[in-house]
Amino acid sequence: MKIARYKNKMIHLDNVRREDFQKLYDDSKKGSLICPGCGEPLRMHLGIRSHPYFYHHLSKGSNCNDTTNSEPPRYEPSDSNEYIETNGFRLPKSRAVLAEEPQTSYKASQPLKITRPFSRGNASPNSVQSDYLRKLEAIGIRFDGNQEKAVVNTDGPLLILAGAGSGKTRVLTARTAYMLQEQKANPQSLMLVTFTAKAASEMKRRLISYPGMDQERIHQIVSGTFHSIFYKILLYHSKEKWSSSNLLKKEWQKEQIVKEAGRALGLDEKEFAYDLALQQIGLWKNTMVLPRQVKPDSPWEEKTSLLYERYESSKEKNGYFDFDDMLIGCHRLFSDRPQLLEQYQARFEHFLIDEFQDINKVQYELIKMLSARTKNVCAVGDDDQSIYAFRGSDPSYLLEFEKDFPGAEIVLLNQNYRSPHEIVETANTIISANQQRHKKEMKAQYAREVQPVLFYPYDEEEEATMILTDIQERIEMGASPEDFAILFRTNTASRAVFERLAASSLPFRMDQNMESFYERFMIKGMLAFFRLSLNEDHTDAIRNILPSLFLKQSIFRDLQAESILKDCSMLEALAHVRTGFAFQEQKLKKLADVVRSLSRLSPLAAIECVEKDLGYQDFIKKRGSEGNKWDKGSDDIRDLKVAAKNFENIADFVEHADHMIGMNREVKQAGKNLVKAITLSTIHRSKGLEYNTVYVLGAVDGSLPHDFALDSYRNGDPQPLEEERRLLYVAVTRAMEKLYISVPHYRRGRKANPSRFLNGLNKNL
Repeated sequence: MKIARYKNKMIHLDNVRREDFQKLYDDSKKGSLICPGCGEPLRMHLGIRSHPYFYHHLSKGSNCNDTTNSEPPRYEPSDSNEYIETNGFRLPKSRAVLAEEPQTSYKASQPLKITRPFSRGNASPNSVQSDYLRKLEAIGIRFDGNQEKAVVNTDGPLLILAGAGSGKTRVLTARTAYMLQEQKANPQSLMLVTFTAKAASEMKRRLISYPGMDQERIHQIVSGTFHSIFYKILLYHSKEKWSSSNLLKKEWQKEQIVKEAGRALGLDEKEFAYDLALQQIGLWKNTMVLPRQVKPDSPWEEKTSLLYERYESSKEKNGYFDFDDMLIGCHRLFSDRPQLLEQYQARFEHFLIDEFQDINKVQYELIKMLSARTKNVCAVGDDDQSIYAFRGSDPSYLLEFEKDFPGAEIVLLNQNYRSPHEIVETANTIISANQQRHKKEMKAQYAREVQPVLFYPYDEEEEATMILTDIQERIEMGASPEDFAILFRTNTASRAVFERLAASSLPFRMDQNMESFYERFMIKGMLAFFRLSLNEDHTDAIRNILPSLFLKQSIFRDLQAESILKDCSMLEALAHVRTGFAFQEQKLKKLADVVRSLSRLSPLAAIECVEKDLGYQDFIKKRGSEGNKWDKGSDDIRDLKVAAKNFENIADFVEHADHMIGMNREVKQAGKNLVKAITLSTIHRSKGLEYNTVYVLGAVDGSLPHDFALDSYRNGDPQPLEEERRLLYVAVTRAMEKLYISVPHYRRGRKANPSRFLNGLNKNL
C-alpha cells in the first residue's frame, strides 16, 4: 500500500522526498498516517528486503487497497531545518548559486550475483598415518590433508597460514595433544601462546576432551597470553620488583601519572587528549622505541614524547610498572643475563603461537630469543586478518617469517568450514585487491544459494531503522537475538543503531569500554551550551564550556565567587572574567545573551549558532583533532547534527542525550549477564567470533575505508588502506549464513561514495 492521509493531505509514497522517509516512518509510529479507505492508523515499513510501504498496524485491513490512481501533489512537509533562527529572526538557509543537487531516489537492496559456480573445496582427506589421529577420528575430530600436515610436522619452523573459518584452533590443540601423546613430549617444554586469556582457556577446554589428556598434564603446559607467560618469568626471578601490588592495573592509574606530568608542562587536563597520549606511549613501547629515541612528527607528538619520558621516570622512581613493561622487562632480563636466557632456551623445545599476524616487535624478539636453539616455532596466523597496527602489530613478521626462520615449511589452510560459498567468494573478491599478502583463496564446503546483500539507506538514521526492522522480522520468523551481529568501523558509527535498539524491546550487548556518543569530548562541550541555555547555573556545563572559550579550569572557582558577590548566575559571571585579551573579554560579555537565545532555536540551528557565533568551529580546528588521527572533533559535530534533526527543541534533545547516556551504562551492566542478545560491536572486537547474520554499517569512503587511511594513501602510504580492506574482510567472514552490507547515500550530512572496497563486488550485482 502506497497511499495514505498525512496531516490532512493525501500522499503517495512514490512522491515523498527520499530524505523524508525516516521522518514519515517516525510519524507513522505516532499515529500520523491514516488509511484513506477505512480510517484506521497505518505504519510505514522501512526494511531491507522490500520496498517501503504502508500497512495496517492494528488491523489487517484486508479490504483496503490504494483507492486512487490519481497522482497527488508532491509531498512537501514543513521542515524547520530549511530556516535558521537567529536573534528572533527566521532566515532561510543559504543555498548554492549552482543548481540544486538532484533528489536522491530510493534504491532497492541488491543481492550479489556470485559468478563462480560452487564446487566443494578440495579438502583432501587426511591419510591417518598417526595412531593418535585415528583415535581423534573415532570421536569425530577429523582433519583434511593440510590440517593433518600442520598437526604432525613438528620438527623445525612451521608457518600455518590459517584463513578465516579454517579450523585453526582445532589444528593447534590437536598438534599440542599429538606431541604429548604420540611423541611423548614433556608438557613443561611446550609454550602455547594466545592473544587472549579466553582463547587460552578454550584450548585447554578442548584438550581435556581429547583421548589420553588429563588435567595434570595440561596444567604443566606453559600456556597463556604473552603478558601472562612473561610476567610469571619476571615474578619468579625478581618477586619484589615485579610484585602485583606495583602494577598499574587501571587506565586511571596511568592517566594520573601522565596528567601530573602534564600539569608540570602546562597542559590543560580538559584540553589535552591524555587517553590518546597513553595509547601512543604504548605503541612506542611495543615497538621498542625508548623515550630518547622518539622522533616526533607533530607538535602533539612532541608533547606526548615529553610525557612519555616523565611517565617512565615517575614509574621507575616509585617502583611501578604497567602491562607493556612486562614484555620489555623480560626482554631486558634476557639481554642482561645471557646465562638465564640459555636456561630457558634449554627448557623450551616447542613454541606454538596463535594469531601470529597480530604480533608486535617486542613479542617477536622474545620468541626469536627463546627459540634460537631449537627453531621449533609453529606460527599460526592469517595476514589477511592483521588489523591491529594501532597497537604495534605488524603483519610483516608473518610475511617475512621464512627470512628469520630459514627452511621454514608453509602449510596453507584454505578450506572455510564456517561460511557458505556465497560469503566466502565475496570475501575473496574483497581481499584479492591487497598487494602485501600471501596469495591465497579460501574455498567453501557448502553453498546456500542465499547471496550477500548490499542495501542503500538514505543516512545513518535510516540505516539503523532498516536493520532493526529486518532483525524484528527474522525474530518473528523464529530467529534468536544471539544470531545477529551489527558491526561498525568506529564506536561513533553505532550511535543511531544503539538508539534504535535502546528504544526497542530487543536484548543487546556491547563492549564494556564503549562510551556513550553524547559523552565524547566535543559532543559534551557542545551540549554544555545547550544545558546552560536551560539552566545558567549548571556547574558541569560551565566546566565543559571553558576549554572552548580557551579558559583554564582553575577559573571555575573564580566564577563561583563572582556569582555570589554579584548575585548573578554562573553564566553571567563569565562576563566579569579578566583575561588580559580585549577580544576574548568582549566575547565573554556577549556570551550570556547568545547562550540564552539557544533555547528558542531548533537543535540543528543551535549547533550552527554555537559553531559560528561562539567560535566552536575555531576551537575544533585548534584543539578538536589534536593527536587523534581516527576521530576528529569536526566529525563528531557532524554526527551530532544528524541526531539533532530528529528534535524540535533544545530541551527534548538534551533530555534524549541524558537518556542515552543512562541507557549506555544500563546496557553495559545488563549485557554482562545476557546470553541471548544481539551483538553490537566494532569490527576489531568481533575478530575470532562468528554469527548467523551479520550487518556491516557504513561501507562508504571515509568510514570504511576511514578518512585517515585515504589521506595516507594520497600521501604515498598504502599500508593503512590495506589494513582497512582487511577490516572489511574480517567483518564479512564473521557471517555464517547471511551477510548485509550497508551503503548509505549520505554520511554525516554529506553525500557519500560507496566504499572503493566494493568495486569488485559491484560488477556482480
